[in-house]
Amino acid sequence: MFTRILRLPLEEKNSIFLFGPRGTGKTFWLKTHMPDSLYVDLLDFSTYSLLSAHPGRLENLIPQKFDRWIVLDEVQRVPDLLNEVHRLIESRGLRFLLTGSSARSLRRKGVNLLAGRALTYHMHPLVVQELDGAFSLEHALSYGLLPAAIYHTDVKKYLETYVQTYVKEEVLQEGLTRNIGAFNRFLELASFSQGNVLNYSEMARELSLKRLLVADYFQILEDLLLATRIDVFSQRAKRKMTTHQKFYFFDVGVYRTVRPTGPLDASEEIDGAALETLFFQSVKALNDYYEWGYKIFFWRTSSNEGVDFVVYGPQGLHAFEIKRSAAVSPKSLKGLKAFGLDYPEAKLHFLYLGALTEYHGNITALPFEQALRDLPKILGG
Repeated sequence: MFTRILRLPLEEKNSIFLFGPRGTGKTFWLKTHMPDSLYVDLLDFSTYSLLSAHPGRLENLIPQKFDRWIVLDEVQRVPDLLNEVHRLIESRGLRFLLTGSSARSLRRKGVNLLAGRALTYHMHPLVVQELDGAFSLEHALSYGLLPAAIYHTDVKKYLETYVQTYVKEEVLQEGLTRNIGAFNRFLELASFSQGNVLNYSEMARELSLKRLLVADYFQILEDLLLATRIDVFSQRAKRKMTTHQKFYFFDVGVYRTVRPTGPLDASEEIDGAALETLFFQSVKALNDYYEWGYKIFFWRTSSNEGVDFVVYGPQGLHAFEIKRSAAVSPKSLKGLKAFGLDYPEAKLHFLYLGALTEYHGNITALPFEQALRDLPKILGG
C-alpha cells in the first residue's frame, strides 16, 4: 500500500472541494482519513434519484446538532445541491467536503462554487514519491499511475474499461455531445497530438468537423479533468513565439489506451510522448500537493526552437527538455541553450534515459527516474 501526499485542512472550519479524475483515489482517501464523516454517495442510484429530484432532502439526511464532516461524493452529478449546501453552511454552520470528477456541469449551471466558502484541492494519479520502492519506470510508462493500474491483475483490461466507462460514458451521461461517434474519432486523433502543438483547423479538416466543435471537444476533456492544454511561455519574449497550445491526457496509461497502434506506428514517437506525459503529470501533482505556485508552460519559437516544459513561479524559472535517448548529444541541447540565452536566470535541465548525471555548461543532464524522484528538491528548493 502507498501513502498519499495530499493533505487537507480537516481541522479548519472551511468546507472543501476535492477535484480529481475518476480512479485517482479520492473516495478511498476520504474513507481512510474521515471514517466518522457522514458519507453521501451520489454514484448510488437511489441516493442520486432522491437528491436530483429533491435537493432540499439533503437536510433530512443530516442529524440535528451534527458537528462532523459531510462528504458529498461526485457532487457534479447533482449541481443543484450546491445551493442547498450553501444554505446549510450559512444556516447551520455545517462543514462539507465535496468531491468531483468534472467541473463542466457545475459551471454550466452557473454555480459559483459556494462563493469562496470552500477551499479547492486536487488529487492526481500517483507519483514516484508515494510509491517509493514499488515504483517501476517501465510499468509507469506502459500503464500509467492510476492506483488500480499498479496492482491490478489485468491492468490492460482495467485501462480499457476505464476509458470506456469514465471517458466515453461520462461524456454521454453529462450530455456533452450528441454525436459520440465523432467524439470517439476525436479522442483517437487527440491521442496522436499528445505532447504536440495543437492545430484545430487541421484537426477539423481531418475529422470533417467544424473548428469550433473541435475546440469544444478539447474543452470537454479539460472540464472532465481528463486532459490539460498548456500555453507557450512568452514572458519577456525576445523572439516570435508560436501561438498554439500543447496537449496532454492526464495519465500515461490513459493516453496509451486511447491511442491506436499498428505496424506503421513508430515506438519512438509513442514512447517519447509517454516520457513527457509522466514528467508532466508528476510536476502537476507535486505542484498542487506542495503548493509551490508554479505555472507550467512550454517554449517554442516560430522557427521551431523549443523546450518541452517551462516551470515558472515564485520559487524560480526552470526549463526541461526530455529525450528517450541513452546519451546526451549537442543537438539535443540546442533548445535549452537557446532558452538559456533568452533567460539567463533559468535553471536548465536535460532528462534522458542514461545512467549518469552530466554537466554541459549551465545545463544539468539527469537520468529520468532520478529526476522524477528529485523533483521536490529541484522545484521545492
